[in-house]
Amino acid sequence: MSIEKQRTYALVGTGGCGKTSLAEMLLFQAGIINRLGAIEEGTTALDYEPEEIKRRGSIQPGFASFDWKGCRHNLIDVPGDANFSGDIEWLLSAADSAVVVVDAVDGVRPQMRRVWKSVKAAGLPVITIVTKMDRERASFDDALASLTNQLGVRPVVLYLPILENEQFVGLVDVFAGKAFRFGENGATTEISIPAELEDEAILLRDTSIENIASSDEELMESYLEEGSLTDEQIALGLRKGVLSGEVVPVLVASSMNNKGGRRLLDQINALMPSPADRPAVLGADASELPADASGPATCLVFRSMNDAFAGQVNMIRVLSGTISSDSSLKNMRTGEMERLGSLIYVNGKSQTPCKDVLGPGAIVGVTKLKNTRSGDTLGEEKSSFEVEMPTLPTQLISFALAPKQKGDEDKVFAAVQKLLDEDVTLKLSRDEETGDVLISGMGQLHIEISVEKARRRSKVDIELKAPKIPYRETVRGKVQVQGRHKKQSGGRGQFGDCWIEMEGLPRGTGYQFEDGIVGGVIPRQYIPAIDKGTQESAARGYIAGCPVVDFKVRVYDGSYHTVDSSEMAFKMAGSIAFKAAMAQLKTILLEPVVQMTVTIPDEYMGDVIGDLSSRRGKVLGSDSQGGLTELKVYAPMSEVLRYAPDLRSMTGGQGTFTMEFDHYEEAPQPVVDKVVAAYQAAKAAE
Repeated sequence: MSIEKQRTYALVGTGGCGKTSLAEMLLFQAGIINRLGAIEEGTTALDYEPEEIKRRGSIQPGFASFDWKGCRHNLIDVPGDANFSGDIEWLLSAADSAVVVVDAVDGVRPQMRRVWKSVKAAGLPVITIVTKMDRERASFDDALASLTNQLGVRPVVLYLPILENEQFVGLVDVFAGKAFRFGENGATTEISIPAELEDEAILLRDTSIENIASSDEELMESYLEEGSLTDEQIALGLRKGVLSGEVVPVLVASSMNNKGGRRLLDQINALMPSPADRPAVLGADASELPADASGPATCLVFRSMNDAFAGQVNMIRVLSGTISSDSSLKNMRTGEMERLGSLIYVNGKSQTPCKDVLGPGAIVGVTKLKNTRSGDTLGEEKSSFEVEMPTLPTQLISFALAPKQKGDEDKVFAAVQKLLDEDVTLKLSRDEETGDVLISGMGQLHIEISVEKARRRSKVDIELKAPKIPYRETVRGKVQVQGRHKKQSGGRGQFGDCWIEMEGLPRGTGYQFEDGIVGGVIPRQYIPAIDKGTQESAARGYIAGCPVVDFKVRVYDGSYHTVDSSEMAFKMAGSIAFKAAMAQLKTILLEPVVQMTVTIPDEYMGDVIGDLSSRRGKVLGSDSQGGLTELKVYAPMSEVLRYAPDLRSMTGGQGTFTMEFDHYEEAPQPVVDKVVAAYQAAKAAE
């Protein structure tokens, strides 16, 4: 199929707005499925994972390819829940346009600002469709107003809904000046425009024509001179305005009742860009790659999935040239050649072999690639072009992973590693200090469902625990103590004796050891053993099992035995001296403090600052631009480990944050008591 007939688009919106049901209607209209599934029944084509059926919502993107009236449609259904859309920028990088789905009941929800920002950053032309027109409390007027008020779009209403007894029964084609009533399978028959809608339809037409004219200087001149535009000018101006992003067409639908799908598909054909209408793809070296079927074969791997039967499936977007199952392309990251082999069309869980030669705009699944992952560019052997991928957001929350049964550590690691291959917003790491294996993601629900998926696939029991807070202990004051280790049990004994002076140091100084021995009272070869014994005991902590930091030890006296002394004996002496010093010095618990950058809409600033204060946070400063406020905050790590869902709740899903460790501060007594009590309880349970 020619490049001009390709339409590759993403369905985007907030969780629960009706994207998956809309995709179901489009697949039904295109003949890909023979019956409409329902999310409530777990029968939709694109939500098929058990976790999706259980929670009645998408946890991963869905894909579909089909023909509609001479155009090839490649559809990406992007999850709306912020827990599962952290890679939205990567998914949008494979699309040429976006269909923004808005709920007729709730209109533009606050979370939609984040999605809209991603769509605009990707520079994608947009069509908006107002769904759920058959629901109770549905209001097209309110939804339309929210598009302007919340997102600042310049809407062009193509269809006005016709309601009878609060039921969505038809629509008015605003520009054609005609009305249609829905029949079987989404078909329509022409009727007269209801009298109560005639004036509104005329007003919307006039407003839409003005918005179209405002998007182009020539059209504006013609509009001002003639007072209106011709039908041809309207059609050309509308498509030009859509491609430039100046105007946003608005349609209506009720997906569950199969109403409005055909009109949307027709408008995608008429208004949405082909790959040839889009700017050239930008390379990592700032080079450009136009969408040219005769150009070098180049593909972007934008998502990977694990299929129970096919194994790993890499979803690729053809950017330039053509590919087929016989193609071999170089992975620009590894430098290795990959034979594409089995190409498959993916329609949800349904997969069909692809025997076609595919050009720019095509999306297809590839199986059995050896060493290819999301974000990779595949190109011809002599090519060096590599796509510049958008930066992924920082993971917001971490949990410690552990097997329920000892000995299953390798199974757990392997199971989670497979998740990382398909979900680039997950991260696996090890805390070298605590020994915890940490899984980090975009929210608590993201991690919980990901681990639930790993349990199901790998048949291994995995436990999620809150990660340990890396507290520290330190001391205040100075003391001189003796550490003496003497043991005789037949044969050669053990003897080590040292006097040390131990004192606290300023925060961040670390550990210092000084050899103050004179006169050979302790032989030189035993001094490092005292240092080692001190450090090993400090690593085990004293009051709460946390490493002791910021102190100095000076060994200044002692004695030895020519036969019984050894490095081990003096190591024990150093450990004994350290514990004796800790018993006399004032021990302080230090807690880690992170620096956070919290970005929120201005209207939530008071609530967020109040919440941060309740978490013992200190606001360092703020900067407000374009309706968003950026807060710089210091907060104890223990208070913000699970901050992501709380911030999301406070800001309607619009708040984001990053954090990184900054420094240690003395913990208040209630925190000390809690940490010490937990340590004592854990010791008692051993």
